[in-house]
Amino acid sequence: MSTFSPEYNLTGDAKRKAGTGYVVAAVICSLAILAMVIVMVVVNNINSYRNLTIPEFEQAIDEGDYEGALAIYRSIQDEVLSASPEEAAEMTEETELLNQMEQIVKDRADSICTRILEQRYVPIPSDVEFLDQMKELTSSVVSDWLNNLCVDFLLGKEEKPDVIFAFDQLSPISNFAATTNPLLREIDVIETATGQVQEAEADYSAGDYIGAVQTYQEVSGNCEGFVYDYAIKRIDEIKNVMYEPMMEEGEHMLETFRFYSAEQLLSDLAVIFPEDERIRSDLLEATGHTTATGTYYGPVEVLCVRALIANEETAFADSYVNNESGLYLTGPEFQAILEQLYQEGYCLVNAEDLIDMSDPGFLLERNLVIPEGKKPLIIVIENLCYSATAYDCGICRRLVLNDKGEVCGEYAVTNERGDEELVISRTAESIGILDTFIEQHPDFTYDGARGIISVSGFENCFGYIVSEDEIDDHNQALATQNIQPVDPTAEEIASNCETVRAIANVLKDNGWQFASCTYGYITDARSCDMDTIQQDTQKWLEQIGALLGETHMIVYPGGNYIYGTDDRAVYLKNLGFRIFFGIGSRPYYTYGDNYLYFDRAIISGNTLKNIDYSRIIDASSILDTDRHFE
Repeated sequence: MSTFSPEYNLTGDAKRKAGTGYVVAAVICSLAILAMVIVMVVVNNINSYRNLTIPEFEQAIDEGDYEGALAIYRSIQDEVLSASPEEAAEMTEETELLNQMEQIVKDRADSICTRILEQRYVPIPSDVEFLDQMKELTSSVVSDWLNNLCVDFLLGKEEKPDVIFAFDQLSPISNFAATTNPLLREIDVIETATGQVQEAEADYSAGDYIGAVQTYQEVSGNCEGFVYDYAIKRIDEIKNVMYEPMMEEGEHMLETFRFYSAEQLLSDLAVIFPEDERIRSDLLEATGHTTATGTYYGPVEVLCVRALIANEETAFADSYVNNESGLYLTGPEFQAILEQLYQEGYCLVNAEDLIDMSDPGFLLERNLVIPEGKKPLIIVIENLCYSATAYDCGICRRLVLNDKGEVCGEYAVTNERGDEELVISRTAESIGILDTFIEQHPDFTYDGARGIISVSGFENCFGYIVSEDEIDDHNQALATQNIQPVDPTAEEIASNCETVRAIANVLKDNGWQFASCTYGYITDARSCDMDTIQQDTQKWLEQIGALLGETHMIVYPGGNYIYGTDDRAVYLKNLGFRIFFGIGSRPYYTYGDNYLYFDRAIISGNTLKNIDYSRIIDASSILDTDRHFE
């Protein structure tokens, strides 16, 4: 006799309940199986429907039964069109079938049309019958093809005889009469508009959206029909593309004090978007900072400064006469000079505004345009490389970007414990002082012009070692200050290069320009042979120019520039250097053979003491009283 655990000893009621449960479960399973069978049957029917429809459609076309093919297409199309929006959204299979049939017809029609155009093909009767009898399917395809053909003709991509031949082959087909006849009548009109349309498209490709829209507006005003419709369509397309980037460009011009350029840009945009409030507001800001301009024919002052004395305590610690701090200005001295120049009506201009460099072999003179009542000024910062030999003059160690992305100078001070600390300040260097001054006096610059920063390369760039060539020279300079030598890794040098690029990009974006002052800071370039000039220039281009970007100017350190007809100067001009700066205490510039030359006046503690610059500034009210002179 078996013994069962009470846990599994079922009573009669329990047995009946268990039996009922088995029956319910069996029914549910049966229903599930039935549902699966139904789904499979439906899916198979759909797949069968889909698999049969396309072959039947293709077979009808191949056999020339175009009525049968259209009947297949239209029956499915009617299902989709008569369905409610909710039902139509779920008819993906039907929609896909329609798409496939349309594509079959399109491929065949396109093939015939392409052969007509490219091979001068004359359609055989079966092709003509297909194009004619497939009614709305071929009509839409060929209409689009003919419209695109006319667009290509308008854009100069197709020749008129080829276009006429294509129309001659398709015009007799009654299915296309509504499309071919009007377009054929406009072929001559399309031909007359091709020049302007292609000009507009060239402007568009070059990024001159305003020029493109303006040309298309002329086209739409002179033409009707196809050309008019195309011009209006392109205007709308270009307007959609141009608006945001051009608004950003205009607003960036406002941020960087390029008010005159912003006024021109925004005025053009205001014509294209006459109701736009954003344009109106920005244009009002621009015109609030512009005045009437005129051509200027007088002298152009070019003032040249070196790095500024950031730490006056270090610079003026010694009292002997030949202190090299006389080569530099202090921050307050430079600030005072700007104040006096501003009061005298000077405003900064771009040296390149005096020339047209579009032809690499021939430089064109350009009239200098500035605000009426202003006098032009160019400021050059010479050799911003921060040689360690000048650390005891209190100059900065390097340029840095602060947390606002502004270019600042970093210099050393000695704290109470006698330790050296580094200080970052926007007003430690002339760049930040000038930028700040323009923020306070926007009319001190014409259209955002700043100054020219010349850079050598033998020791560093902006205070950073950017090539192995500079390490030995920099360590020799450090030794003069009893500072331990450095040995940067390749990774550190690469990082320095990126830092210099970042600083240069900020400077350029704010209107600053760059110049070479030779790689080795050659003080008498005129006495150097061709090999020396070539080697020095190539090193500058590869190690410094590659970081700063395209450069067109050379600031000769000692002022002994190479005459423009000299073979060495020709070599430099062929590399893109077209503006040269020498030295002279009075304003002077002249156009030479494919170059522009300026004298620059050196402004330093020594020159303010010993040279008469009273025509522009009062040196006695500028010089720091802590300076030591004989």
